[in-house]
Amino acid sequence: MNPVAGIVLAGGQGRRMGGVDKGLEQLRGKPMVEWVIARLAPQVAEIVLNANQNLEAYARFGYRVVSDAVGGYAGPLAGLHAGLHAVAQPLAASVPCDSPFLPLDLVARLSAALEAEGAQLAVAKTGAQLHPVFSLLRRELLPSLEAFLAEGGRKIDAWYARVAVVEVSFDDQPQAFSNINTREELADFDSDTKRP
Repeated sequence: MNPVAGIVLAGGQGRRMGGVDKGLEQLRGKPMVEWVIARLAPQVAEIVLNANQNLEAYARFGYRVVSDAVGGYAGPLAGLHAGLHAVAQPLAASVPCDSPFLPLDLVARLSAALEAEGAQLAVAKTGAQLHPVFSLLRRELLPSLEAFLAEGGRKIDAWYARVAVVEVSFDDQPQAFSNINTREELADFDSDTKRP
């Protein structure tokens, strides 16, 4: 298997949580991004954190922090773009900072499908629902992504439609993709230690 870099997407504005930096919000005594890093780190050769605020706080986790080159909080593709510029590996896995229980075999399964299908990008799904920010892609897609962003493109599914994608089922682990978007969801996960 080719070495894989990990890109943790923490560059959003956390609007649904009242404009906070979600990755730094506490879940069971630790910042959410710390949970994500703990699950992703054993699966990859390097990690880059994409953040657009509180850069010093993110740097304390011991990994390189990169900000969007595209202005205006342009979404996950802008974070992916910044991350791809920063990593050295031929493959990169992206995960969001607000899904603290991501699969421990995420990268292995996405990578196996990517190679088996000869695809450019592998994306996780459960049932009929895609989880587009849980992806593994070839770094060689960077020019395609740059062109899409330069055209004003921002929607992740619109860019995926331009590349060779394989969808990878994680129906055995639907709870692993639980993401925390609101204060209520954070409180629920914080108090219910049986989930997931």
